[in-house]
Amino acid sequence: MKILLTNDDGIEAPGIRALHRALEGLGDVTTIAPYTVQSATSHGVTFNEPMMIHSSTMPDGSVGHAVDGRPADCVKVALRSLWAELHGEGTLPDITISGMNSGANVGINVIYSGTVAAAVESAFLGVPSIAVSLHLGDRDSICYDRAAEIARVAIDRILVHPLDPHAVINVNVPRTETPDAPMPPIKVCAMNTAAGSGGYDKRTSPYGQTYYWAAGSGMEFMHTHPDTDVDSLMNRYLTVTPLEFDLTDHPRVQGWRERLEG
Repeated sequence: MKILLTNDDGIEAPGIRALHRALEGLGDVTTIAPYTVQSATSHGVTFNEPMMIHSSTMPDGSVGHAVDGRPADCVKVALRSLWAELHGEGTLPDITISGMNSGANVGINVIYSGTVAAAVESAFLGVPSIAVSLHLGDRDSICYDRAAEIARVAIDRILVHPLDPHAVINVNVPRTETPDAPMPPIKVCAMNTAAGSGGYDKRTSPYGQTYYWAAGSGMEFMHTHPDTDVDSLMNRYLTVTPLEFDLTDHPRVQGWRERLEG
């Protein structure tokens, strides 16, 4: 199996390096990820600036490729150019894995996530993808390697089943704070669609200018529906959510046709 590994925290982030180690034996991993941290950049892409490519040594000694751009850029460059240069014309990876992100991507955060955007971009271009994120608790006790091992179990179970070329699977690992943390139960669930409830702190700079600083952890929501990804992750399940990128509101298409085309 040929695997494209990417993320949004940057190629030097602990999550992608732990996941790289955990993927050993699954297939041949090629890492093409952002050069710098690109969290919460959603599906932004670069048009008016050059995207320089840098090299980075991965945990197994292989060469990773760091793109000076956003997560979706990395996947576009990978699938449209770099992969063919590295592996031969006409070739593509069998799967793209995006992560492991430092922080959960559940609920409305899926919309903002660069991790998920990279996975979605891959599916746009016909390569199925899995986004992997880790719910953080105390940052001083994060066990990335164990979390990546847990993610690998979910990835293996997903890949037992054939994936459509445009499939996107969003995986979130619950807080993992010890090397012997037990394997959590897997729950397939829908995305919670409530808005975030985090606000902004109003502050004053040393020069007297007013500015606003985002407050909260990003994991507070106006409400949480039972058995959704947010609720399940908070209850220490490993959540699996299939996503789609067609934003058409299909049930209302005919109603709008009747209103506007008549």
